[in-house]
Amino acid sequence: MGSFPASVVLLLALTLSARTQKFPTRDEELFQMQIRDKSLFHDSSVIPDGAEISGYLFRDTPKRYYFVVEEDNTPLSVTVTPCDAPLEWKLSLQELPEESSSDGSGAPEPLDQQKQQIISEEGTELFSYKGNDVESYVASSSPSGLYQLELISTEKDTNFKVYATTTPESDQPYPELPYDPRVDVTSLGRTTVTLAWKPTPTGSLMRQPIQYCVVINKEHNFKSLCAVEAKSNADDAFMMAPKPGLDFSPFDFSHFGFASENDSGKDRSLVVKSVATKMSRSYLAKQKVDLQKVCIGNKNIFTVSDLKPDTQYYFDVFAVSTVTNMSTAYVGTFAKTKEEAKQKTVELKDGKVTDVFIKRKGSKFLRFAPVSSHQKVMFYVHSCLDAIQIQVRRDGKLLLSQNVEGVRQFQLRGKAKAKYLIRLRGSRKGASMLKILATTRPNKQPFPSLPEDTRIKAFDKLRTCTSATVAWLGTQERNKFCIYKKEVHDNYNEEQRKREQNQCMGPETRKKSEKVLCKYFHSQNLQKAVTTETIKGLEPGKSYLLDVYVVGHGGHSVKYQSKLVKTRKFC
Repeated sequence: MGSFPASVVLLLALTLSARTQKFPTRDEELFQMQIRDKSLFHDSSVIPDGAEISGYLFRDTPKRYYFVVEEDNTPLSVTVTPCDAPLEWKLSLQELPEESSSDGSGAPEPLDQQKQQIISEEGTELFSYKGNDVESYVASSSPSGLYQLELISTEKDTNFKVYATTTPESDQPYPELPYDPRVDVTSLGRTTVTLAWKPTPTGSLMRQPIQYCVVINKEHNFKSLCAVEAKSNADDAFMMAPKPGLDFSPFDFSHFGFASENDSGKDRSLVVKSVATKMSRSYLAKQKVDLQKVCIGNKNIFTVSDLKPDTQYYFDVFAVSTVTNMSTAYVGTFAKTKEEAKQKTVELKDGKVTDVFIKRKGSKFLRFAPVSSHQKVMFYVHSCLDAIQIQVRRDGKLLLSQNVEGVRQFQLRGKAKAKYLIRLRGSRKGASMLKILATTRPNKQPFPSLPEDTRIKAFDKLRTCTSATVAWLGTQERNKFCIYKKEVHDNYNEEQRKREQNQCMGPETRKKSEKVLCKYFHSQNLQKAVTTETIKGLEPGKSYLLDVYVVGHGGHSVKYQSKLVKTRKFC
């Protein structure tokens, strides 16, 4: 059994002489005194009656806990919860030594003799278990004696919890599972999974305060909530390592560099340094865990969202007593989210404009396969709302990746019998609309050419109570320009203008009463390719949104950036 802690012997001596308690007392005042007395409680590895304790095991280093049952026929329940790693544990019973000495003098034996007498006896093994399940030893009638709980982890350093009680019927600290403790998947989508489970009788029938915690991860199911906590804290050495005086037995201190009787002559700093280095390396090697825990109150249905498509997830549900903070695990489940809906690839016809709608953060795939040999390919893209991303691959090789706002054209070198795959990715802000054309005959341009600057300039000095004068740039090609006006409220701002700015909505969508005029102009000298226009018939002190459309030969139009103007209130 190994060396027996002196503080445990002291406790046993008190027990043998006083015969007043089975476990550390439930008397609150005395119990608090025992907790403060570290020599009696923490370091002596004594299990208190009716309280869950946490412990820490170093690999291949057994830890022993003790408690005394004074009276025969006492109910007993001992529950061990492994955290993170499987445990081997066994519970054994030993007869208490006689109170009087062997020579019949009536004087009590010295403590060392009592200690030796206890250790020399093998004891009776009552129960043993090996694994990572939460397992309990329950007996309705237990004999008096010294009980020893021995635990060992052969895989790695790990945490565990122990709960023992002599009144299991009245305690019931762990929430009870329903007759069907399974977690069911009731709905399955590409990014969502809906879970349902039957409520715990502890909450539904006994009316005790209960909440449910749902755990989601990609690796495996968990059998206890402390296993979840151990996993989620695996990257934090300070969370994993025990604190001196709390989880240590006296013989554990050597692991953290505290000199034992046998190594008192060694340099203690060297021991501390080597152990610290070893531990820090083992913890640094662990990666951050992809694990999510959500506590949802007393609801017994929950939808998990923001999952990845075509991915397997494991789901666990824990009923947690909000009074004791102790938990019970349901039988977890797993499910694979549905695959992303396969994108239909739209075929582009040479020289034909195609309208494309993309939902927020979505993508669309298009394919262009020229029927004849070609030296170059032109792609014309008109993004109607926010910027979109275009990627073009030729026979699998990426040729182009650009963000497009407004009208853009891209020329790529051709290749015989080449096939082009175009991927359009929408905006994160909202849905995207665009027009796209691919052609091997670039002389047929679908959209009207635009200047680099598509702003409308308003002349403040020429502004009157009933008119506004504006100007905009043109190109070397002769195009048709139409200007429209719309009265807006005074609180109309740039954000509202952006929301309404759909460049693909042409003049055909406007009211006839909003039309000001249409005209043609161009100039071979780009510096002179500018036109001005005075919009008349406005009302004093009013705000107006002005739009200019340039209409191409094929009837496709592009809108310039809208301009907000306000007439003078007094003239």
